[in-house]
Amino acid sequence: MVRNAVLASLLVILTACGGDNDGQNATVSTQNTNDTRVAKELFGRVPANSSQRPEAVGGYARGCQAGAVQLPETGPTWQAMRLSRNRNWSQPITVDYVKDLSRFAATLPGWKGLYVGDMSQPRGGPMLTGHASHQSGLDIDIWMLPPDRLNLTVQEREDLSSISMRRAAGAFTNDRWSPQHEALLKAAASDPRVARIFVFPGAKVAMCNNATGDRSWLNKIRPWWGHHYHFHVRLKCPAGDNNCTDQAPPPAGDGCADADRWVRDILNPPPPNPNPRPPRGPVTMAQLPNQCSNILTSE
Repeated sequence: MVRNAVLASLLVILTACGGDNDGQNATVSTQNTNDTRVAKELFGRVPANSSQRPEAVGGYARGCQAGAVQLPETGPTWQAMRLSRNRNWSQPITVDYVKDLSRFAATLPGWKGLYVGDMSQPRGGPMLTGHASHQSGLDIDIWMLPPDRLNLTVQEREDLSSISMRRAAGAFTNDRWSPQHEALLKAAASDPRVARIFVFPGAKVAMCNNATGDRSWLNKIRPWWGHHYHFHVRLKCPAGDNNCTDQAPPPAGDGCADADRWVRDILNPPPPNPNPRPPRGPVTMAQLPNQCSNILTSE
């Protein structure tokens, strides 16, 4: 009954946004290349997952997810934050990863586990606000704030903020950066399920300077804008998800020279591009994989 109500509500949204519906359960198997409906207006308003087999579909920034599972709001070593966003959904492999990493975090001095930020929407796809990625159920934001308790109320999870780790616009870490943060990121990147992790450039440089022994894990730590209140973990496509598109692997090596370049550009910004790329419009349904129409309207 709940799923039928969800589907009925969704079909109203689709119709209001210009979608066709003849009273049947919509199970579109092919994508109309002229479908100009704005995808975030559809995926961003679906309140529940589909009952399909779990599958990550498409890419991280042009995809969706079937059969998503929800990270429980609270566990023995984690809490999901900002519950009002309804973004604690993902593929099963992602929930398992979060649980595993949170257990490691709980062994670090001063950490009770993890505060988990945005994952994906119930059916993935583009979001109404925020991320361009997080669309296929394989991305997770982990707060930099060390949890000192895991009994936050729903309201506290809305009001509490993470803490910034950057200094000088991200060229360096500040005095809140700790060996525990480095140990957590090393453990996160060492997991074979991980494709890459995004963090501000100064953090990557700090880890490059401090890492000893096997440095192979540094390859997955990639500098990127922002990412100083949280770090962003991206998993590889799960085995057997043939409709999932992996990102190209990072270049060989530890990536430390690249991080140094980012820092130099922060401290001494290069001249602006005289021919900047024009801003992109919102992603339309035609730009998503064919399967996303079916996932969007499935019970």
